[in-house]
Formats: sequence, C-alpha cells, structure tokens
Amino acid sequence: MPAQIDLAGHWSFRVDALDVGVKEQWFSKKLTDKVVLPGSMATNNKGDDIGVHTPWTGSIFDSSWFSKPEYAKYRRSGNIKVPFWLQPNKYYTGPAWYQKTITIPPAWAGKNIELFIERSHWETTVWADGQAMGTQNSLSTAQIFDLSRLKPGTHTITIRVNNKINDINVGPNSHSITDHTQTNWNGMIGKLFLTVKPKIHISRVDVYPDLKGKKIVTKVWVINSSNTSVPASVKLLASSENKLAEQLQPQTKKLVIGPDSSFFEWSYPMGNAPLLWDEFTPNLYSLKIELNSDSGRHEKRIQFGMKEFGVDGTRFSINGRKTFLRGTLESAIFPLTGYPATDTASWMRIFRIVKSYGLNHVRFHSWCPPEAAFDAADRSGIYLQVECASWANWGTWLGDGLPIDQYLYEESNRIVKAYGNHPSFCILVQGNEPGGKHHVSYLRSFVNYWKAKDPRRVYASGAGWPVIPENDFNNIPQPRIQQWEEGLKSIINKERPGTSFDWGSIISKYTIPTISHEIGQWCVYPDFKEMKKYTGVLQPKNFEIFRDRLKEQGLLHLADSFLLASGKLQVLCYKAEIEAALRTPGFGGFQLLDLHDFPGQGTALVGVLNPFWEDKGYISGTEFSRFCNTVVPLARFPKMVYLNNETLKVPVEISNFGAVPLRNVPAKWEITNGAGQLLFSGRFPTVTIPIGNAINLGMIQQSLQSIAKPSQLKLTVSTGTYQNSWDWFVYPAQLPQPESDILVTQQLDEEAVKKLDSGGKVLLTLKKGHIKANNGGDIAVGFSSIFWNTSWTNGQAPHTLGVLVNPDHAALKYFPTDYHSNYQWWDAMSHSNVVILDSLEKGLQPIIRVIDDWVTARSLGLVFECKAGNGRLIVSSIDLLSGEEDRPEARQLRYSLLKYMQSDVFQPDTEIPVSKIKNL
Repeated sequence: MPAQIDLAGHWSFRVDALDVGVKEQWFSKKLTDKVVLPGSMATNNKGDDIGVHTPWTGSIFDSSWFSKPEYAKYRRSGNIKVPFWLQPNKYYTGPAWYQKTITIPPAWAGKNIELFIERSHWETTVWADGQAMGTQNSLSTAQIFDLSRLKPGTHTITIRVNNKINDINVGPNSHSITDHTQTNWNGMIGKLFLTVKPKIHISRVDVYPDLKGKKIVTKVWVINSSNTSVPASVKLLASSENKLAEQLQPQTKKLVIGPDSSFFEWSYPMGNAPLLWDEFTPNLYSLKIELNSDSGRHEKRIQFGMKEFGVDGTRFSINGRKTFLRGTLESAIFPLTGYPATDTASWMRIFRIVKSYGLNHVRFHSWCPPEAAFDAADRSGIYLQVECASWANWGTWLGDGLPIDQYLYEESNRIVKAYGNHPSFCILVQGNEPGGKHHVSYLRSFVNYWKAKDPRRVYASGAGWPVIPENDFNNIPQPRIQQWEEGLKSIINKERPGTSFDWGSIISKYTIPTISHEIGQWCVYPDFKEMKKYTGVLQPKNFEIFRDRLKEQGLLHLADSFLLASGKLQVLCYKAEIEAALRTPGFGGFQLLDLHDFPGQGTALVGVLNPFWEDKGYISGTEFSRFCNTVVPLARFPKMVYLNNETLKVPVEISNFGAVPLRNVPAKWEITNGAGQLLFSGRFPTVTIPIGNAINLGMIQQSLQSIAKPSQLKLTVSTGTYQNSWDWFVYPAQLPQPESDILVTQQLDEEAVKKLDSGGKVLLTLKKGHIKANNGGDIAVGFSSIFWNTSWTNGQAPHTLGVLVNPDHAALKYFPTDYHSNYQWWDAMSHSNVVILDSLEKGLQPIIRVIDDWVTARSLGLVFECKAGNGRLIVSSIDLLSGEEDRPEARQLRYSLLKYMQSDVFQPDTEIPVSKIKNL
C-alpha cells in the first residue's frame, strides 16, 4: 500500500479577482486554466502586469517615483520600472483557486487520510467533492487537512488560496508576506501530497535532551479515531550515523490508547557518553518511534541533538560552555522564485557560506523558514533565531485585542510543534520591532507563557525591543556605531577613528545577555554585472533605473570602480562594528543587517554578498573571517593617525569563543609598510587563552622616529593560525614651509583673482558650509558609507559612499592612499562639502572624487584642478587650514597638493572661468 500520493504537477486554476468564487461555488465547478505546482502564480506567469496602480504589499517611504519628472519614462505602460524592490513579472493579491482530480486506492479504506501542503501563502481553504474540509492560515508551517471521509475512488480537490491581508494583519512589511523581500506570492510550494495513517497513529513527538542525566525525555501524543480503547506497544530506538556514537538499545512500552487522543512521557538513556551538538560538532541522532496496534503499524522519525542552549550571566551558553552569537539576518530573499527554498541542499549552501564568513548564527527577520532550513542548520551547526511571521508596527500593533494577538500564540505553537526538536532552533521571539500602546504587557505574558511551556530554547519580547524583566536576553539596537536617524552625529562619523571603544557602558545595566540588533546596514554601490543573474520571476528593474541615471551623468564607465571603492569602505565599517562587539566584555553577540543585500525598502545594498549569496569581488569569506570568527586578535588603537615624533602604544587582546581554551599558543605582532616590508615586530608571552573575550595579550610600544616619510602602515597580530590586521598612518611631525609663489586662500577674493590673472598659482581651500546648496552644499558628506539607504530613511546622512582616487596621482604623492577611503580620509570627509562638478564643467575630472548615492548619481569632487584666468588653480572643498594644529591629515594633504603645484606636472587641461569658480 502506498503511504503517499504525490500531487505535484499540473493543476486546474482560476483567478478570483472579484472574490466571488465562494458565493458562486467554484468548489463545485470545473476550473479551466492550468498551472504547475509546487509553484506560485508568478512562476506560472499568472496575474496582472505591473503598473502605476499595482497594489503592492509593503510601505513605500519615498513616493517620488509616482510624481517626479525624472521617473516619468518608468511610469509608462510597457516600460514600468520601480526602484522600491525587485520587480515581479506578474502581480496579484486576492483569492485564487486550484483544483486536481485524485484517486484514493482501495487499501486506504477506513484509514486516516491527510492532505499535506508544506507551505501555502497564505489563507487556505480546501473542498473535497464540493464539501468543505476546513481553513488554515499559517505562514510558518505545513497546512494539513483531514480528508478521512473520502472513500476509495476518484475525487476532486479544490483549494482556495488568498494572499490578501485579512483580519489577521501581521503587518505589510513583515518578511513573511511583503514585496520588500520574498514577494506576496500566491500558491503552494514544497511537498504537496496525500498521505494515509492508521486509525491509531502518532501525531506528535517532542524530545527534551537531558545532558546531565545522559538521557532524553520524550513526550508522545497518539491519536485514536477508532472510538474504542485499544492495547498497543511503543518502541523507541535512537541511533546516530556518527561511527563514534555508542550503539543504543531499543526500549518497548505497552499501554492502552484511549479514544480520541493519548499522551505519555518516557525517558530514554543515551548511553555513557552521548555525542553533543554545537557549532563545532553538529552531532545528530535519529529517534525512531514505532507504534503497533490492532489498527496497524505507524512510525515516526525525529532528528534531534543532545544540546542545551541557555544563559550564563550576560553570556549565552551551549552545553555549559560560553558562546558568542555572530549572526546575520535572512529575510526571505529568493530572487529566482520569489518564495523560499524548501530543499535541504539550497539551505546547506547558504549556511556553508554563512560559516565561511565566520558566523555561527542566523536570525529569520519576521518569518519562519521551512523544514529544510532547520535540517540544514542542524547539519551545519548554526544557531537559529525564529520569529512568528510578524512585524507588528506598520499597519498593525499588539496588545489591543486585535486578531494578531491570538494569532501569534497559535502561530508560535505551530512553529514549536513543527520544528521544536531541531537542535538548531535556539531562540524564539514573537517578531520584529513591535508596536502598540499595550504591546509591553502583551509581550510580558507571551514570554512568560513560552518560558513555562518549553525550556529547550531562550525567549525574548521582540527583535529590537522592548526590554522587559521576563526576557531571557535583550535584543537592542543601542550597541552599534550608527543609530537610526543619527546621521553625522554617530560614532563613526563624529568621533576621530580609533579601535578602543566598546559597548560596556551600554550593557552594564543588564544582568542577562545582550544581542545588538541589526548592526551595520552599510551600503555599497550597485553591481550592474549582477543583473544577468536574475533569470526567474524577479527582475532588477531598480538596477536598470540606477544604471540609466549613471549613464545619463556620463559616469557609467566608473560603475565597477564605484563598486569596489565603496565596497572597501563598507568592509571597513563592518570591521569597526564587529570588532567593537568582540571587544566588549560580557557581550552576548550581534546580528548583521545583513551579510547579503536586502533588495527592498528602497533597495538596501548592505551586503558584502549579493542576494544570491555570492561575493562582489572586494572581500572573500577568508578575508572577512579574519575579524569575524571564533578566535579574533584585537588591537585597541587610541587613534589611527600618528606623527613620527610619537610612540605607538596599543593594547592587544583576543576574543576566543572556540570549542576549547587555546593552550600555549604563540602570539606575535608585525608592522609593515605599504610595500609589505617588515619594519617592526615583537612577541607576546605565551599563555593559555580561556573561553571569553577582553583577554589581554600585551602592549605594543614602538617609537615612530624612524618613519621619515608619510606612510600607510599595517599592524598584523597573529595567534596560531588566526590573524587580524589594521591600517594606520604616520606623518612627519615637521613639514617644510610651502614656497611663496603659491597663494593659499579660503576665498576667491581680489588678491586671489589678481594672482591668477598674473599667471600665478592658487590653492583655494574652502570652509565647510561655503558651497552653495545647488552646487553640492546640500549633500551631506560623512566618512562612513550610506546607512541602509536614503530612500527608506528619509534622506538620512551621509549621502555619499567614500572617495575614489588614483593613488598614483602626483598630487597624492605625499599623502599615501589606496583607491578608496581609509581612516586617513576621515578628517577630509568631516571638514568638507562636495562640489557637483558638472555645475562647473561637464565631464570635469577631479583629483579626489566622491561617490554619490546611486539614486542621484551626480559627479562629485573634493579636489579638482583647472586653468583659471591666466593662472592655474586647485580648488579643495576640504578645509585644509582651520584647526590645522590638531589635524595632521589636513596638514599632510595640503603639503602634498602644494608639492604637486610646485612641480612641472601641474598642467591642468580644463579651463574654467573665474566667475564660475566664484559662483560655487
């Protein structure tokens, strides 16, 4: 007798745009269109063409696309292109109907028959031969319908799927339903089949590992639909594919199964030394539960691990050992299908990449993944944070008795029932950033409910907030270097660069672990080469708009350079974020937003990987994991720029959250110059490094007197096979005075014009705030990359993505630099406005270019040269004079520009009238 009948393949179909199908009883009529399932309407090319009035699911903060003239061509029928997110080939919200003829075999007579839909999106109603079989609305688990009333023979199954937000409003920006990420698709995906079970069968098994007792406690629920008490036997056997695992013996229990349902609890010994599960050794066991009765034999297999994930003071613990969560988000981003993968291989690939970047944790932002993700995480050793498919803040809220209040209890119970045995399932919260007048009291009850119900994981109120006494841990945004709406007042943009700060003062008020919420959010320029990869239902029309804008500005040839230069700055920002977390004593962990790009919310290109989990060419997993790993050497630089009359004093420490303490591991340091030549080196005392962080290795103390030339240096600290490095800079304490034939001025006054008219040379170094708004003065310049994006953040500063320069340009001979921003550029970016170069001369090539926001794609410069009058001029929109005694970078850059102006190679090609310069 077949246990399953696969329903994958062709189904009849009909769109119900007017929502009349129930009233007109389509469940009793033949549907005439065709689709293939598993799949969605979009994968079957069903739905409406995209237009100006498409009823998207998700907030649009910047609505200028609907009105601005520059977007007019993208609003025309046949050329619709939206910048908010990836654009599907078709779009539809509302009910749609699916129908299939099935045949129940004779052997299934009198048995329990179920329809299994692994994931439906989302409210699903089933009819069999016109008779209603029920409605379900889980966004997170399989929807299973009882079809036991069907007798052998041919039947018609009709399914109505409605993806329109109903009374249960989880929030239109929830990643479980929104067009920002997976799209608000309509359909059924994953496994789709009929299955048969005996009248008496196992309905649920929960496995509770007990490491101290070297056993598991099993809780088993049995359904008896025979209406009489029946004697039965249950046999348990746990086994492992690992050859090191002890061979365990089966245990059998006899019992009587009463009518309806029965529950029993049973301890099962796991041997003398059960293999434990964690990120380093993801050992798995399979528990076979066999039920035998007069009704027949029924078997379940449960994958589990001997794992206890908990809290140890302000740390998390795994099997009694302290751990640190290094996490990223997964926001249901699947560009080819528009819905999540349901096969284990796809998720194994994702988690393999996650681990290659030094991470051990994934948070599912306002959604819960399919079974395959848990299975892959189990096998990969990834700690998962799961959320109940809700972002109850935009368009909905908690605690006021709305249907979502009860739904979250029901959905969380469904999630735990379906996935609760997976050892990777370590954290559960209700959702992302909750809101509502009474959300705090609601969430206190929610957390208490789950702490009492299931101790196999830890719980908190929500991702982001609120902090409540009931939390097992806090997930808050304060420990990060850029806050929402902080703009240029953030640590990374306001304070001189250094690596000595941490979050100790923020977390000191808490006695439980803290995870920093959504750190990073640092943007990079679009990679237009990525566009060819979109071969499925979602297309990068947003990238087409951005590419068009860059081409219109005459800058398309710089696209790859913008990507690489902004990418290097992005990595610098992420390194600063992650190292600050690793330096913080007693910290619980961090969650990046994100390791890969977030295609929605106005296009948030925050990943070092693209939406396909591929790198973009400027950093690899090997490089990233130097500063993000189980073991990371750390240096607390008080500053990143020194003079050569100073002594470098840098405390060095290490973070070790590996499997074991590091015993007698040698540690050393080296300082090299830009050519890779070794200048200084030393060793630290050999010590045993325990599990934890803020573990002191020693102090680097080195005189810099021998560094005669301006230098970009690199400090590398090595501990065994682990290395980390930092770029820093040394400039001469004394610089020669510039020759008198060059006028250095902060305004193009009469003296400066006279100098130019006489054929002289002028360095015009403008004060910040002295550029007119329409010439670039209203462009917010900061050191960091753009935070999230300017569309979703209402134009939060900065609006730029760092510098792009030719490091071999003669003007920068005495100001060593790579082609991209590094810490020596912080001073310049903090004391400048940019100039829109085309406001002076179309195609003007600057010495120092600034990369603009991809939405506006203007040609921006900090320093450019030109002929003016009869003379030669360099215009610096960096103030290189004010407060120069405390600005060694400004002094050095000014010196380098002046040396260039004194040389024979200072021969500008472009001529700009003095009046245009004045008009800046």
